[in-house]
Amino acid sequence: MNPTDQRAATIRSATLADAPAMLAIEQAATSHPWTLKLFESCFGDRYFNFVLEQQNQICGFYIGEFVAGEASLFDICIAPTAQGQGFGRLLLEHFINEADRREAFECWLEVRESNSKAITLYQKAGFHQIGKRPNYYPTATGHEDAILMGLPLRMG
Repeated sequence: MNPTDQRAATIRSATLADAPAMLAIEQAATSHPWTLKLFESCFGDRYFNFVLEQQNQICGFYIGEFVAGEASLFDICIAPTAQGQGFGRLLLEHFINEADRREAFECWLEVRESNSKAITLYQKAGFHQIGKRPNYYPTATGHEDAILMGLPLRMG
């Protein structure tokens, strides 16, 4: 990881106008991307969405939701050309800090069982496996389980 890459990156609130760029990253980086309509539906009072920019270009994002004291990480994605530079960790730390700032009691996320890099990233941030959602994610040959992970932030 090149530290200058991280210093050159900025994180800002995402706007609805950013949805097409977020979709393009998702399409380039995942096998089963969200739709533009789904991205657009995640802009509202209960959501907190952020993009990571490098040289004025969006290269990553996350979509978070805050409801009833819980923060959920719905989506986090880094453009393939920007992966391996620590940006996923930066965005995850930002999500946790935003959840804490909103006084969330805990954070939740789901991750593909086969996504060992993401699971390791989440574990390093303090998330623990809470359970599984069987056959949750589509694959080329069927479905795979989602690992449900949680991170307590404060006592309720």
